[in-house]
Amino acid sequence: MINPRLFSAQIYRVTLSLLLASALLGTTAAMERTRESFNRDWRFTRGDPAGNTVKLDYATVKPWLSPMGAELLNSGHHTPPRPTENLGGSVPYTFPTFADASWRQLDLPHDWAIEGPFDQAISGETGKLPWAGVGWYRKHFIAPRLDGGQRLSLQFDGAMANALVWCNGQFVGGWPYGYSSWQVDLTSAILPGAENVIAVRLENLPDSSRWYPGSGLYRAVWLEKTAPIHVVPWGVAVTTPVVNADLATVNIAAEIHDSSGNAEAMKIKHKVWETDPSLREVFVQYQLFEANLAGHAVGKSVAASKLIPVSVHDGYTALATASLSVPHPKRWNLDTPTRYLVETSVTVAGEVVDRVETLFGIRTARFTAAQGFHLNDRIVRLQGVCLHHDLGALGAATNRRAWERRLEILKAMGCNAIRTSHNPPAPELLELCDQLGFVVMDEAFDCWEAAKKTNGYNLQFVDWHEKDLKAMIRRDRNHPSVILWSIGNEVGEQTFPEAWRWGRRLTALAHEEDPSRQTTSAFCVDNAASVGLQTAVDVMGFNYRPRLYADFHKNFPLQPVLGTETASTISTRGDYFYPINTDKLKGLADFQVSSYDLSAGDWATLPEVEFRGQDENSFVAGEFVWTGFDYLGEPTPYLNETTTLFDFTDPTEQAAKKKELAETGKIAVPSRSSYFGILDLAGFPKDRYYLYQARWRPELPMAHILPHWNWPERIGQITPVHVYSSGDEAELFLNGRSLGRKKRAAFDYRFRWDEVKYEPGELKVVVTKKGQAWASAETTTTGPAAKLSLAADRTSLQADGEDLSFITVSVADTQGRVVPRSKPLITFSITGPGEIIAVDNGDPTSFEPFQATQRKAFNGLALVVVRPHRGIGGKIIVRASSDGVIAGEVGLLSE
Repeated sequence: MINPRLFSAQIYRVTLSLLLASALLGTTAAMERTRESFNRDWRFTRGDPAGNTVKLDYATVKPWLSPMGAELLNSGHHTPPRPTENLGGSVPYTFPTFADASWRQLDLPHDWAIEGPFDQAISGETGKLPWAGVGWYRKHFIAPRLDGGQRLSLQFDGAMANALVWCNGQFVGGWPYGYSSWQVDLTSAILPGAENVIAVRLENLPDSSRWYPGSGLYRAVWLEKTAPIHVVPWGVAVTTPVVNADLATVNIAAEIHDSSGNAEAMKIKHKVWETDPSLREVFVQYQLFEANLAGHAVGKSVAASKLIPVSVHDGYTALATASLSVPHPKRWNLDTPTRYLVETSVTVAGEVVDRVETLFGIRTARFTAAQGFHLNDRIVRLQGVCLHHDLGALGAATNRRAWERRLEILKAMGCNAIRTSHNPPAPELLELCDQLGFVVMDEAFDCWEAAKKTNGYNLQFVDWHEKDLKAMIRRDRNHPSVILWSIGNEVGEQTFPEAWRWGRRLTALAHEEDPSRQTTSAFCVDNAASVGLQTAVDVMGFNYRPRLYADFHKNFPLQPVLGTETASTISTRGDYFYPINTDKLKGLADFQVSSYDLSAGDWATLPEVEFRGQDENSFVAGEFVWTGFDYLGEPTPYLNETTTLFDFTDPTEQAAKKKELAETGKIAVPSRSSYFGILDLAGFPKDRYYLYQARWRPELPMAHILPHWNWPERIGQITPVHVYSSGDEAELFLNGRSLGRKKRAAFDYRFRWDEVKYEPGELKVVVTKKGQAWASAETTTTGPAAKLSLAADRTSLQADGEDLSFITVSVADTQGRVVPRSKPLITFSITGPGEIIAVDNGDPTSFEPFQATQRKAFNGLALVVVRPHRGIGGKIIVRASSDGVIAGEVGLLSE
C-alpha cells in the first residue's frame, strides 16, 4: 500500500470529480460502485452449537485473521498467507444448509445484552447485564450479479467482539477489536445471482472490559460492490493545508487498487462544485450519504482538475493526487459547520467504473503551548465532555437519532467538544458532530501491552495496534470535527521508564496516516509528566491534575496542555442528603449520591477545582468532563458488593442492611450505571448541567436553584440553597422575604445560602449582571401528584423503522408542576404504526428491564422511547397511566 501523506484540516462543501481513463477491461457494462444497507432480516442465537468441540479462541484463529488489514501496514511488512484449511468449516452454524428458521429474526444494529435481565451476581463495573459469551448471526440473501471481475464485500462499522465471518460455509475473515471498522471480501465464496448465507460468530470474553461494552452486531453492516479497478475502502484523503478568507487549497489523494489482471494507464480529473448553502436538503443528502453513500453536489462547479495519468498494476495500489483552489471558501466552524463534498470518479476506457463521494470541511485546527486550541486561527476554549458508546436504555446498538438528541442537549448546555472514551466511535457520531458543530478527540485505545483486565485488549495489542489505529484514522480523517487523535487512556505504561517508545511509535503511526492533526494521550499519574512519555505526544493530556498545569507549563513551555478528563463529580438527579458536607467522599445514601454537586471520587475533583485551574492557567486548551451522560457500568462509589454499611434515609432499610451485613458479611449493591453524568442515563439534566451552562454560556441569561422545595419532614431545619447562574450578583427570597444578596468573588462559581431553614412555599432568586437585571428562577412546594404529562422531543417522524421519539413523562400536581419525590409505577400503551422500544427513569439502581411497557417514575420523571414502523405512515398515540392520577397522552405523526 502507498500511504497518502496529504491530509490536513477540512471544511465546507466541495464536489470533486476524479476521472481515471484506462485500457479495456473486456466488458462495456457499467460497473460503478454500489453500497447498500445489510442490516435487515438477520437470524440470531446465543451460544455455540451443542456438542461443538472446535476451538475458535484468538490463539487458534490468529493464523486465519493475520492477513486481515495487511493493506494498512507499511510496505515490506510480511503477512503470512492464510492457512488452506477452512477455519470452522465443521461447525454446523456455518453451513449454508443449516436450518436456522427457529432462530430469532431481527434487524441490525443489535445489542443482545441490553435485554438483560439484570443480574446481581454480575459486576456493577459492566452494568450487571449478561454481555459476556458467544452469539451467532446468520443472513440469507440473493447476491447481485458480478460482471467483468467485480468484487463484493461486507463492511462492518463495528462488531463486539472477536468477529469471525463465513460466506456459504467458507471462512472469509474477521476482526478482534470490537470498536474497529473493517471489511471482508466475499468474492471468492459468493454465488452471484443466487441465494447465499452469511454467518458471523462473536465472542465477548469475560473480564475483558472496564465498562458495559454491549454485545453483537451493534453497528451497521454494508454490502458493497466495486469494479476490479476501484478506490480502496476509506481510500480518499482530503486536506486543506492553506485556508484564508480569499482562497483555500484543497489537496486530494485517492488510493486506486487494481485486481483486474491488467496493467492500466489511467487519467484522473477533479471537479469542485460549491454547494448552495440555502438548500438545506444538502444536509439530508449528507445524512443519506453518510448512511447510504448519498449526498450529491448542488450548485455550480467552483474548481476542476485536469486529467491525471496514473499507472496501476494488478494486485497493487496507486496514489492519484490533485491540488485545487477554492476561492472565498466557507470555513467550517462551530457556529456555521459548512461542509464540502469530494466526488471521486474512476473511469476506464471512457466508462465510469467507480465513484466515491467524501464529505469534508475547509478549516484549520491546531494546539499551541501559549494559547491552547485554535480553530481557523481563532482561540476556542474546549468545553467538552467524555462519552462512552452506550445509549442508555438502547444499549450499545447505534442509532443516529439517539446520538443526535444527545448532542442537541449538550449543545444547549454550551458543550462544543466530544471525547470518544475510550475507543473509536460509531461513524454516525462523527457525522453528527460535523453537521451540528462539535469538535472531537478521537480515541483509539484504553490500554496498550499492560493489562487492565484479564482478557483485555492488551492480549491483542502487539498484533493489532497498527491496524486498529490506522483503521480508525483512515475512516475518520476527513471529518472536520476531528481535531485530535488520542493514542491511549490512562495506559498502564505511563509510569514505565521506556513507555515513551510505545508512545512515540503510536504517534508516528498517526502522523504517517494523517500529518495534519496532533496526538495526545490521557495521563492520570503525576510522574507521567516527567518520565519522557509526555514527549511522545504533541499535546499533553492531564486527567484530574489541574494542580500540575502551572508547573508543567513552566518545565515544558513549548508543549500544549489539555484537560483530557476532568472533575468526575458524582450525583443522582433529584436526590439530596443532609447535612451537606464539604468532604467530597460524603453525600452518599440509599445507594445514591446527593445532587448538591459536592461529591467526587477520591482521585477526582469538583467542577470548581478544574474551573479555577483553567482560569489561573489560560494556556490550558480546555477540558473534557467525565462524563456528559451517565452510562452503563462503573457505578462509583457503589461498584461491587461491600462490607461497609452505607447510610439509608429510611430507618427500616438501614436496619435491614445492617442485618444483611451481620448475617452474610457483605451487602449486595444494586447500582448498575454511573453517577458521573451531567445528565442521567435517560438524558434528564442533573443540577450540574446548569453549573456548566452558567460557565460555558456566559452570554445566556439563566439561573437555577437547588434543591427542590418539597421537604415536609424538614420544617425548621437547615436546608442549604445553592444557585447556578451566569450573572454576578444574586438575591434569594423565601416566600417574599429576602435571605440576603451574594456577590460573586474571584473563583466563585456558585451562589450559596447555607443557613436557610426550610419552610414550605416559594424560593425565588433574582440575578443581576454588571448592575443590570439578568435572570430569575423559582422553585415551589408542589401539591400531591395529580396527573401525568407527556412531552415528545419530536412529534414528526420518518416512517423508516429507525427514527425515534423520546417522550418525557412528568408526574405533576394540579398546576402542572413536577412533583420532585414521586415514584409511581407508570404503564404505557401505544396505538398506530409505531412501537415502544425502551423505557427508563434515570435511576442508577433500578433493575427494571429497559424493554417494557411500564416503569416507575424516578423523582418525578420517566422516559419512553417510540420507533415508527417501517413504510407505514399515520398517527401514533402514546398513553401513560398510573393509579390515582389522571392519565396523559401525546400524539406523533409518522410519514
